Amino acid sequence: MKLELRGITKIFGSLVANDHIDLVVEEGEIHALLGENGAGKSTLMNVLYGFYDPDDGEILVDDVPRTFTGPGDAMAAGIGMVHQHFMLVPVFTVAENVALGHEPVKGGGILDLKVARARVREISERFGFDIDPDALIEDLPVGAQQRVEIIKALSRDAQVLILDEPTAVLTPQETDELIEIMRELRAAGTSIVFITHKLREVRAVADRITVIRRGKVVGTASPQSSEKELASAMVGRSVSLGVEKAPAKPSDVRLQVRDLAVTNAAGAKALDSVSFDVAGGEILAIAGVQGNGQTELAEAILGMQPRATGSVRLGGTELVGRSIRQVLDAGVGFVPEDRSKDGIIASFSIEENLILDLHDRAPFAKGPMIDRRVVAENAERQIEQFDVRARSAQDLGSQLSGGNQQKLVLAREMSRPLELFIASQPTRGLDVGSIEFVHKRIVAERDAGTAVIIVSTELDEVLDLADRIAVMYRGQIIGVVPAGTSRDVLGLMMAGLPLAAAQTEAAKHPTHPADAGRPAGTPEVLS
Repeated sequence: MKLELRGITKIFGSLVANDHIDLVVEEGEIHALLGENGAGKSTLMNVLYGFYDPDDGEILVDDVPRTFTGPGDAMAAGIGMVHQHFMLVPVFTVAENVALGHEPVKGGGILDLKVARARVREISERFGFDIDPDALIEDLPVGAQQRVEIIKALSRDAQVLILDEPTAVLTPQETDELIEIMRELRAAGTSIVFITHKLREVRAVADRITVIRRGKVVGTASPQSSEKELASAMVGRSVSLGVEKAPAKPSDVRLQVRDLAVTNAAGAKALDSVSFDVAGGEILAIAGVQGNGQTELAEAILGMQPRATGSVRLGGTELVGRSIRQVLDAGVGFVPEDRSKDGIIASFSIEENLILDLHDRAPFAKGPMIDRRVVAENAERQIEQFDVRARSAQDLGSQLSGGNQQKLVLAREMSRPLELFIASQPTRGLDVGSIEFVHKRIVAERDAGTAVIIVSTELDEVLDLADRIAVMYRGQIIGVVPAGTSRDVLGLMMAGLPLAAAQTEAAKHPTHPADAGRPAGTPEVLS
């Protein structure tokens, strides 16, 4: 099925989100829509999917103009969409979610889940998804939930599949699996609109690339374009894909963690006797596959884990047993991995989100009253400095794109004096320009003498930022290595091998030729 957008324009107040955009998606191709946060990519797809009415322009399906008054019309025309934030009911099974809205019924109008289960199995087997129709959504990892969304779209005979920032919450392994799924879908004749800002993934899988900047199409590119060319087209300037930083000059030990453990609700140890130090003026990166205790480690330091035992001392002050507010007041800045759940209050304005932990003290408060003028001035300053794309500082957190929500959290946490800065997945969902900015801010925080802990599943980010790297596996730190350690050794350690065994195994299997000679920090191209 061929899809064409002509002159699509969408305006919100004074913001022109889409400005006369033309786009053609040919049958059986993967067409990447590349752009920085707030460029208008998701808005354009929401127009296509019937969530928004265009203010101008038209949509053509197989050269026939179509009007979509809602997602039902788009689905009936063969268009499916997998949103960045999944549209699944956590307490329902896979089959129930797939059937929702298009429920198969048998005699007497009774729901026939047998048909839905069979459909899930058929699609799952065809594309190798390995999804149990009777599994509860809340029990599935994020990568599996995304496959359920794809199954849901394909079960309704989608011939064009829109994937909106599909890798924003995936581990590198899950991302590679998704790319293989996209190739299989393309081979089966499905057209894919792939919305992203990740250059590595675009070059790995796209047939054609359209670049959008500030609501306008600024050009097209081929997957053979270099990372620098694509990054420059996205941002409108030259972008450094690596991190420029001088060698660390660590001072005294700022953070001491000893025998830190966390027991989950089921009685199992999510964190098992973890000990390490972080000096002022250095970045310790925590590497590991998602789900190996990194989340519990960061939350335990912040006081978010009531079952934490052991010791966490910051400059001589014991943090275990203290409230989150007391930990923050001790000089800890924290960026959680789930920005929409733990980082912002969606129903609060940008202004309000920027002072969540400072609203009751000077200069934002005068006695019991908030000084709205100072709050507004702070918001305007932070919005400009962190390039938060919004119509105004009164916009709600829920109105921001995922990447702009992340920048909002970073702006709040990095705008006050810190002794310790902890960031979990600090650049998840950010474009190359924003990543460059965030990395510079993190390095600047280190250079100002702050102790920094970065938790990231992105090996490129770990290698770019770290002065030392701690690798976690099954709730334990199995080794702390210098920043120059190879990707191969780190990857093997992340799979559970101790350092010596990982070095031996890596020596037997040299780096893949595609990675050879690749500058540090440059995304590799998947074959």
